[in-house]
Amino acid sequence: MAAGIADAGRLLRSGETTASALLEEALDTASRTEAQLHAFLTIDSGGAREAAARADADFADGVDLGPLHGIPVALKDNMCTRGVETTAGSQILAGYVPPYDATVVERLRHGGAVIVGKTNLDEFAMGSSTENSAYGPTYNPWDLSRVPGGSSGGSAAAVAAGSALLGLGSDTGGSIRQPASLCGVVGMKPTYGTVSRYGLIAFASSLDQIGPFTRTVEDSALALSTIWGHDPMDSTSHAGEYPDPTAALGRGIDGLTVGMVTELSGEGFEPAVEAATGDMLARLEKAGVGVVEVSLPSFEIALSAYYLIAPAEASSNLARFDGIRYGLRVEGQTTEELMARTRAEGFGPEVIRRILLGTYSLSAGYYDAFYGQAQRVRAAIQEDFARAYDQVDVLVSPTSPTVAFEAGARTSDPLAMYLSDICNIPANLAGHPAISVPIGLDDSGLPIGFQVMAPPLGEQMMYQVAAEVERQAAFVIAPTAVEMAR
Repeated sequence: MAAGIADAGRLLRSGETTASALLEEALDTASRTEAQLHAFLTIDSGGAREAAARADADFADGVDLGPLHGIPVALKDNMCTRGVETTAGSQILAGYVPPYDATVVERLRHGGAVIVGKTNLDEFAMGSSTENSAYGPTYNPWDLSRVPGGSSGGSAAAVAAGSALLGLGSDTGGSIRQPASLCGVVGMKPTYGTVSRYGLIAFASSLDQIGPFTRTVEDSALALSTIWGHDPMDSTSHAGEYPDPTAALGRGIDGLTVGMVTELSGEGFEPAVEAATGDMLARLEKAGVGVVEVSLPSFEIALSAYYLIAPAEASSNLARFDGIRYGLRVEGQTTEELMARTRAEGFGPEVIRRILLGTYSLSAGYYDAFYGQAQRVRAAIQEDFARAYDQVDVLVSPTSPTVAFEAGARTSDPLAMYLSDICNIPANLAGHPAISVPIGLDDSGLPIGFQVMAPPLGEQMMYQVAAEVERQAAFVIAPTAVEMAR
């Protein structure tokens, strides 16, 4: 398998490889690793081979559709894909085959990408370990006894293992960046509204954002340049300019100022994670970057606010799954009984927990005390970010307070699971871009991620710094827990 998207693109355009060869390599890797990883829910080998053949014919005719032309891609299974089962990891959508493509899928097809299949996820993207899927958990390619993170763990594991060069995930409260950190790949959440949510099965509509998993920072920028842009089908889509994400990759970072968030360290952060973060900050300082500590007090209550806002929106979004219109139907003697039985059997325990929490926080007498107060915290977080960006160009932190944890270790402790996303949630609440870059391994050989956050539409600056982080880390994606394609 090529080293990444940019490398594969050069080989494709020089005639040294073909889209069909890249695909067969990806499918071969999947065939030998899926029994251990379970990264995919569906592999569409027939559709992928047709797309690869079209890409090869295009290149032969001198047609170049862009940086993702001929590239094997894995899609999180909450993005509607025409003619391919799309379940959101839930029994309630088992057998659902969308009649249309999500906008992001349409853009991939127009860009000549080759869609390998649909990846596993926590049910309706609710989780931090990909253990909540109705179709079984995904495991980490670096250590099969550990989780890949979540909720986009399937896409992260597929890219780390080499069964795709690009994976798409959705990030509501860290669901791209946290699994990227745990699987040792690059994971990026764009500015809210820059990648269309049309056709994304909603969890929390004011927070959800689609973004890429890749093997390099350059690949991430190339992927974003294809999938983002205004979409009239999404009422929250950004209608202004979209700067070229790749434009600042080679500029270097001499003279920039980086702010280390003091609230995203200390208790609960593993020593190896803090040591790797400190080492990277020292390297950046030697490269000419000013490094300062920045306090953002509202971050200490971001987790609490998130777990009121996100469940409240989920309780509304998931009301459509009632057994009447589509998906699972469990018969009952009355309409009310049919709905109740369908939802009780179709939803898993974590989804039910969040629906109940969200419904309670929106109920009469509690709305202002819970949901309303959480929105005020959200405004305070946005204000803290704005003040910080008056002093620094980007903010940084560990991506996750820990490396990948043992499968089953947190399933009985929801709070411990929720704390996995403590570094990621503020960027979702503010709607800002953020990226995780792998910077090293702990003593057990597990990856550690470094997060770079930027102001709204600050993707160029974010990638500029992330590229230097990647250069300083010189990290090699080489998981050894599963047999890799040679």
